[in-house]
Amino acid sequence: MSVFREIVRLLPEEKYVYFSDNAHCPYGEKTAGYIQDRARAITTTLLGKGCGIIVVACNTATAAAIRTLRTEFPDTPFIGMEPAVKPAALGTKTGVIGVLATAGTLKGSKYLKTRGIYEDEVRIVEHVGEGFVELVERGIFTGPEAEETVRRSLRPLLDEGADTIVLGCTHYPFLRDTIQAIAGPDIRIIDPAPAVARQTLRVMSEKGLCDPSGYGIEILSSGDPASVLQIYSMVRPDQEKE
Repeated sequence: MSVFREIVRLLPEEKYVYFSDNAHCPYGEKTAGYIQDRARAITTTLLGKGCGIIVVACNTATAAAIRTLRTEFPDTPFIGMEPAVKPAALGTKTGVIGVLATAGTLKGSKYLKTRGIYEDEVRIVEHVGEGFVELVERGIFTGPEAEETVRRSLRPLLDEGADTIVLGCTHYPFLRDTIQAIAGPDIRIIDPAPAVARQTLRVMSEKGLCDPSGYGIEILSSGDPASVLQIYSMVRPDQEKE
């Protein structure tokens, strides 16, 4: 939903189908094969709904499955998540950047390749956002429980001197206010979602996929839709939920 929010800001009149795989969440500790199977099933559903482009709005799913999806569905453009290490490396003053992500993302080839490009220039420290996804799926973004959960994973990065924190999971931006409050005002927080939205717009424009005449939002969920609709109401508070 954090990526969806940014795409809708750039393309407010398009028709969207959003699929939340919350029955199989979190992906962070799942095997690559499991995630690939889920990605195939979701892609088939979205294509059946007439989707012309698919955004894999999950760092772990991008790392595990996007190459497979592009091979098996060659006629469909796929947009994946890119680790935001580059802007963090360019902007750090202490020379230390922190990455909060799932275990699956931190082990993925996309992240490892990007890290390898910049780790000679800056020190990159990493930590799994333990419990972050579960909090967001329950609709808990602030308060004592969120603060304690965030503090446990954020503190090790701050103790290492990180002045820039990369949010390496699309759930994490919903905890951004709590992360920023604990980190302090001098710590820069980087959300890759706006860059993904801009890339989506570029690809849609290049391929002639923009169609502002067909506005609509359809929300699909593999599990209980309550938390999905709660987050959706925050993303699009002025729109009727479907």
